[in-house]
Amino acid sequence: MSRIHWIGTGLSAIPGLRRLIERGHDVTVWNRTLDKARATVGDLTDDIRPFTIAAVGDALNPGDILVSMLPGDWHVPLAQLCLEKGAHFASTSYISPEMRALDGTARDKGLALVNEVGLDPGIDHVMAHWLMADYRASPAFDAENELSFISYCGGIPKHENPFRYKFSWSPLGVLKALKSPSRSIQDFREYEVDRPWNAISSYTAPLQQPEKFEVYPNRDSIPFMAEYGFDPDWKVRQFVRGTLRLNGWAKAWADVFREIETLQGETGEARLKEMSDQFWRDNAYAEGEPDRVVLCVALEARRDGRVVYHKTYALDAFGNEQGSAMAQLVSIPLSLAIEAVLNGEIAAGVSAAPNDPALVARWMETVGEIAQHLAVVDHLV
Repeated sequence: MSRIHWIGTGLSAIPGLRRLIERGHDVTVWNRTLDKARATVGDLTDDIRPFTIAAVGDALNPGDILVSMLPGDWHVPLAQLCLEKGAHFASTSYISPEMRALDGTARDKGLALVNEVGLDPGIDHVMAHWLMADYRASPAFDAENELSFISYCGGIPKHENPFRYKFSWSPLGVLKALKSPSRSIQDFREYEVDRPWNAISSYTAPLQQPEKFEVYPNRDSIPFMAEYGFDPDWKVRQFVRGTLRLNGWAKAWADVFREIETLQGETGEARLKEMSDQFWRDNAYAEGEPDRVVLCVALEARRDGRVVYHKTYALDAFGNEQGSAMAQLVSIPLSLAIEAVLNGEIAAGVSAAPNDPALVARWMETVGEIAQHLAVVDHLV
């Protein structure tokens, strides 16, 4: 029987890890700090080992699957180890160019290196694949239509606070992301922004009670057009994958934006660390305090200026006794991907969240058990 080697027991890892153990899979848990790992899954397993890459390499057998919940710079070395040992690999992180370069070798060896199978990226991909399949099968489909696609996701506090945000883990990653440029499609043209706060707009999410949020483009959206099956010849008015925040977030963070803009070099990095530590002290979730995740993915098609297709896949989830909404929605889809790999349902090579209809249906059924609200909204009905 193939063994799952799960590396890392941080906050976002636990619900999916526990699910795999509870479902009877053979799981070895690896973590640098054994006491932390025992505190999270020690009631379910005693196969908890101190992590080193050498120790994992010695334990890894052909047909096993290695799961990395470590920081992103670990993923490629661990995936390379899998290729050497004849094992599969899974992570929730974006596919880096270095990971993509392993695709040919993985295909030749018949091994799956699966990434982008968490929340964002992950569930958002699955929603996009569902919408694209639905659109292509609809009477509205026409290669001459003008298309608009949006995907907005955010982890936000269920109970709002003056800062309009709370942190589940170190704020440093959030602060560094604010210094990153983005690229998307707006009004049929590439739209590049050097800082997120220069592109904040308003979005009304079609939840059970429609709710207004602030949103902005995130990273480089354009490569995902091919991932989602957009034909290069289609007329695309808008294509954006972005971040969602509570209304009032930009105003509450205005001083943060101004300071980040001035930070440079080692001194700037040191100041970011100071800011991160302060935000963690002032705005971290308290023990047992529920978080919230909102994710909306929408596709609209227009013909001769008239909307002929417009649907939104909308999710709203709160943390509960099973864990934070973020942790559940990151790690449980990961556990589904691991099971799909073990069942031979994901092809060899480097891949992101699948578009196979059976897997999409299974994943969204499980996501629906986590979320308080999950629905496809047809805006034309």
